[in-house]
Amino acid sequence: MKQVNVHEAKTQLSRLLQDVENGEEVVIARNGEPVAKLVPHVEERKSREPGWAKGGWMAPDFDEFDEQLARDFGLLD
Repeated sequence: MKQVNVHEAKTQLSRLLQDVENGEEVVIARNGEPVAKLVPHVEERKSREPGWAKGGWMAPDFDEFDEQLARDFGLLD
């Protein structure tokens, strides 16, 4: 992890972003005191919404196996 002062961060932002893209964390300090950290951006996963398919319908024979259809598609000899 590298630490830079605010002035260096402002003048060297593109280089610092490249460092972050290469896996390095960069701490920005003011008067030697850490203020912020540059880290790679990670996309947040959307939380799942329970019940989105509530009230849906499924055929009673949805899991029945049709041998002739399987043969037609070459899945069986």
